[in-house]
Amino acid sequence: MAAYDLEEQEQIDELKAYWKQYGNLIMSIVIAVLFAFSAVQGWNWYQRKQAAEASNYFVQLQKAQASKDLKQVKGLSGSIIEQYPRTYYAAMAALIAAKAYYDANDVKSAKAQFEWAMEHAKTDEFRDIARLRLGYILLDEKDYDGALKLADEGVKTNTAYLARFSDLKGDVLVAQNKTADAKTAYQAALNAIDSKDTDYKNFVQQKLDSLGAAS
Repeated sequence: MAAYDLEEQEQIDELKAYWKQYGNLIMSIVIAVLFAFSAVQGWNWYQRKQAAEASNYFVQLQKAQASKDLKQVKGLSGSIIEQYPRTYYAAMAALIAAKAYYDANDVKSAKAQFEWAMEHAKTDEFRDIARLRLGYILLDEKDYDGALKLADEGVKTNTAYLARFSDLKGDVLVAQNKTADAKTAYQAALNAIDSKDTDYKNFVQQKLDSLGAAS
């Protein structure tokens, strides 16, 4: 029994010595891990809270859009963008606001919303929608270099909207009287259009045919 007590005491002494040497380090690691876990949990909770609040604003924004209440659209979209810029709703709000501004002939504000979405949207899809729509506005304004730059960016970085960006590129090149390059762009659009989308395919084909290309 005495031998067991002596062995047990030795183990306790070794543990005390180990803890004395490494205890502070171990506690620091434990605290850091707990802090990191708490931070992650806290951030996730904050993101969920932000998304829920932004969602409520977005529902109101959709109602304002449906009723064509530009004042409400402006206020609600601004609130979402300013208070919840990291959520998906912010980019959607910017796109809705841009359309409302454009329909109200406030092209400058529409362009600003599209530019914000291009820079801050959390998904490629929202960025590309903003890029594409802004490209057509620049085309209307005869800013051919700006429109062509956006079309080329879309062609290089995107596959889902490849047909649309190629189509836009063709329109810009036609406006610049670059017929041969426009034909190439329209043909690229045709090649990228889903075979089931016959209406759009026929539309682009008509553009190509009007330039003297064989169907």
